[in-house]
Amino acid sequence: MRKATGIIPARYGATRFPGKPLAKIAGKSMIQRVYEQAQKANLLEKIIIATDDERIYSASRAFGADVRMTSPDHRSGTERVAEVAEGLESPIIINIQGDEPLLRGRMIDDLVQTLQNPSTVMATLASKVMDLDRIHDKDIVKVVADKNGDALYFSRSPLPFRPSDHFQQHIGIYGYQKEFLLKFHALPVSRLEAIEGLEQLRVLENGYKIKIVSTPFPALSVDKPQDIMGVEKFIRKCTND
Repeated sequence: MRKATGIIPARYGATRFPGKPLAKIAGKSMIQRVYEQAQKANLLEKIIIATDDERIYSASRAFGADVRMTSPDHRSGTERVAEVAEGLESPIIINIQGDEPLLRGRMIDDLVQTLQNPSTVMATLASKVMDLDRIHDKDIVKVVADKNGDALYFSRSPLPFRPSDHFQQHIGIYGYQKEFLLKFHALPVSRLEAIEGLEQLRVLENGYKIKIVSTPFPALSVDKPQDIMGVEKFIRKCTND
């Protein structure tokens, strides 16, 4: 089994939700919940939080995390992950988004398993959504794949335009062969990436493939403060069940 390291990029100054990693969700900071959920994966040899903010660094050290300070000049979480990854020996890197407090260990493990094939340079997750009204939500990124499970396109717009029964919601946890990650983050921002605000489109525009790994678990990411209520409701339901 080829080794994998999980890296959680975390910055304080998100435009729509400043301080998001330290926002409390049922008594714990979001970054702590993401870290603890990532620890449930069986196929990661280590988990590292990558940040440029002393407040996030201190809070993460307080709950026992391995934290690395990174450059404040990065344009994206991927660049922050790449900075840390460059100094690691792991051939597989998992970019664990810091706004997915309900992620499951199996989601990470499925990506690591997929990337055991060195010819798969990048993989990410998607889940089936049956509520077709949600396809118009711009905060939900949609993805369509070909018959081999490789991504054709990602968009914030309805995709496909008229689904008959479901659509695929992209879940922003990415896995890379380390060598490809270092190559990808150095590429210039692409046209479609800039239009959609989705950096994974840079991969497709440069002719590389992204393997889509289906997961049965729903996505409940936190994009804005009001999203926390939905996550806390889900946690209470699971606790009561």
